[in-house]
Amino acid sequence: MRIGEVARRAGVTTKAVRYYESLGLIAPDRLANGYRDYDEHDVRLIGEIRALNRLGIPVERTRPFLDCLTAGRAHADDCPASLAGYREAIDDLSRRIAELTARRAALTAQLRDAAYRNSTACQGETMSDLSVLPAGLPVPEDDGAARHLPGLRLPALELPDTSGGALRLGEPVEGRTVLYVYPLTGRPDADLPQGWEAIPGARGCTAEACDFRDHHQELAEAGAARVFGLSSQDTDYQREVVERLRLPFAMLSDPALELAGALGLPTFEAGGRTLFRRLTLIVRGGVIEHVFHPVFPPDRHARQVLDWLRANPVRPIRKSR
Repeated sequence: MRIGEVARRAGVTTKAVRYYESLGLIAPDRLANGYRDYDEHDVRLIGEIRALNRLGIPVERTRPFLDCLTAGRAHADDCPASLAGYREAIDDLSRRIAELTARRAALTAQLRDAAYRNSTACQGETMSDLSVLPAGLPVPEDDGAARHLPGLRLPALELPDTSGGALRLGEPVEGRTVLYVYPLTGRPDADLPQGWEAIPGARGCTAEACDFRDHHQELAEAGAARVFGLSSQDTDYQREVVERLRLPFAMLSDPALELAGALGLPTFEAGGRTLFRRLTLIVRGGVIEHVFHPVFPPDRHARQVLDWLRANPVRPIRKSR
């Protein structure tokens, strides 16, 4: 058969066939007129070269497999030399993987160093990009998704926190608890989900955390015995946020969104994940006393909570005589 036909049947280009021939991997007969004459064995050899190359074995190293077929074996890897060829290819891949893994780790470290070096984590007057809200963010509307929450008791959930322990949500404690729920906190070395700023109420988790940090003492003086942030991010991720932003309170992790399921909290989809929508619960005696939803702007939300606490002080219980 002619070169065009053998190339078509083997699924390669005529240029590839000529290359294999130049390496001596195939040796078609010559007709009296000088044309190459390929047969079924050549089709088989070329197909084997193609298959092995797809596995990562260079064309130049396929000779032991082709020799095995030429020797009459049913499979190209029925010979000891073929098995040695597999091992050699695996060793090459292992070396490349190790080199690429080391290079990836070095690049990751460089990215982290550069990103964190240029991030001031909302310290002082100069803030990082994550803590500064861009102009023109869409304002979330009150769709009534949280109106059912006041008066509900927190479920008996135990969620891990960044202090190394776990918090039992349903247990009543003395004083008020401020629990602000947020979608996810960004990090300097990681991108936010695509289209994040176009989702009403999504952007601003770092700015919100900074605002609660900066007014933590005032919140305590106004009657907030405890302040917690809660998201679906894992505890290790949140621990980095607590340390980087120097938060004086712990973060709770709810990766399975159990609290959303138990209370019917609103959620949304972004980046292939289901996330909490931003809201804040004021809890007293294990019962939700007040809800802030929607929350906007998040970088001034702690002051909104502070104003509410001051306007609604806890009245001491008078003992009857």
